[in-house]
Amino acid sequence: MNILFYIAAVLAILSTLRMIAGRNAIHSLLYLIVSLLAVSVIFFLLGAPFIAALEVIIYAGAIMVLFVFVIMMLNVGGDGIRKERALLQPGIWAGPVLVTVVLFMEMAYMLMRPPASPLAVPSPVPPRAVGALLFTKYSIIVELAAFLLAAGIIGAYHLGQKEKTAHHRYLKKEGGLL
Repeated sequence: MNILFYIAAVLAILSTLRMIAGRNAIHSLLYLIVSLLAVSVIFFLLGAPFIAALEVIIYAGAIMVLFVFVIMMLNVGGDGIRKERALLQPGIWAGPVLVTVVLFMEMAYMLMRPPASPLAVPSPVPPRAVGALLFTKYSIIVELAAFLLAAGIIGAYHLGQKEKTAHHRYLKKEGGLL
């Protein structure tokens, strides 16, 4: 069980470093997904299957789809099409595929092996206990995270807001709009 933890930890670290050092945004996203899956395996090994499932569903699923859409929206004309065609070469996918296969073999081994002794596996934490802790003992942290997300949304709105333009001369003022 320890060896699986160390394999997942090394894969998470290596894929995160590749994500940070990557020059191509799509490659960085692929490595980020692999890193998140490796962290999910770590959570599963530590006896938190609920958090592992949330990691896969929320981060590797929903948020990565949003990142892909943003990258697709920022794609620039013919240069972007040329770069997309270069992504279809098999050698480019070797790194992410290798790391993903190792993680898949690790998960298959965990699912196929006989159950471990009760002393080796910590007791699972039910979702009700997670919710109770989040809204009692850790409620300030949850509220701070909500404020941080709200600030991020407001900042993204203001950064993405275009300057208002007047379409008629009567609506224009010397210093700007009325």
